[in-house]
Amino acid sequence: MERGNSTVVTEFILLGLTQSQDAQLLVFVLVSVFYLVILPGNFLLILTIKSDPVLAAPLYFFLGNLAFLDASYSFIVAPRMLVDFFSEKKVISYSCCITQLFFLHFLGAGEIFLLVVMAFDCYIAICQPLHYTIVMSPRVCYALLLALWLGGFAHSIVQVALILNLPFCGPNQLDNFFCDVPQVIKLACTDTFVVEFLMVSNSGLLTLLCFLGLLASYAVILCRVKGHSSEGKSRAISTCTTHIIIVFLMFGPAIFIYTRPFRAFPADKVVSLFHIVIFPLLNPVIYTLRNQEVKASMIKLLSQYVVC
Repeated sequence: MERGNSTVVTEFILLGLTQSQDAQLLVFVLVSVFYLVILPGNFLLILTIKSDPVLAAPLYFFLGNLAFLDASYSFIVAPRMLVDFFSEKKVISYSCCITQLFFLHFLGAGEIFLLVVMAFDCYIAICQPLHYTIVMSPRVCYALLLALWLGGFAHSIVQVALILNLPFCGPNQLDNFFCDVPQVIKLACTDTFVVEFLMVSNSGLLTLLCFLGLLASYAVILCRVKGHSSEGKSRAISTCTTHIIIVFLMFGPAIFIYTRPFRAFPADKVVSLFHIVIFPLLNPVIYTLRNQEVKASMIKLLSQYVVC
């Protein structure tokens, strides 16, 4: 396609995670094994929560949605990345690139909002236990779930709209193994200062504010549990610790990627790999390993199938 004397870009060439064949093979094996071991565990967690009435509390309802979001999030990039390891020329069309970018931010923002909702649930359960069943009724839980999906959609639409308004007339090489805002913006053949500012404000500021808000909320919760009984205090601290671990795993890489000007750093690709592929699959596993009720229900479910 031609526009005046400029060629309109219809596809992008992905430079990949690394140019080393040995490193590519190592990453391929590690990610493949990780998928084969961890991903079925995520789906088992969802099935366990759905099938066991004991796990009917809002905490487990949101945990099941977290497992679904994380599994879906990891599917956006990883399968194509694994296939591209064996491709000499890693090409992605412009439309596929925009689609990948949309779902990356749609599910990513949805997960951020879900972690905020889970922090709210944790606060009500620990600090306002007498009002918990009223505040966190099934109707409220579904309303919060709808709100976080709509929030993720709105965030992603803004990202895509800003990208679609940019002209791309060459070059078309993306220095990454997937399409994301920082790399795509660099290829626009126009001044992108304003767009970069809007992107950092939309993604970076949102991520940073949510991160600081979550840390502050868990600090308040931990201060409030000092007056609880030893058993209640231990349970509350364990729950908060699990949430805080997930918050750091989710927000740490996102803050590194999106809260600074879009300049390349040597660690960008490695951080992106953990942020998009590894950590999302680990989140529900961490919750499961630190929750006795979920582990007991999962063992019970597995034993039923083994006996059958």
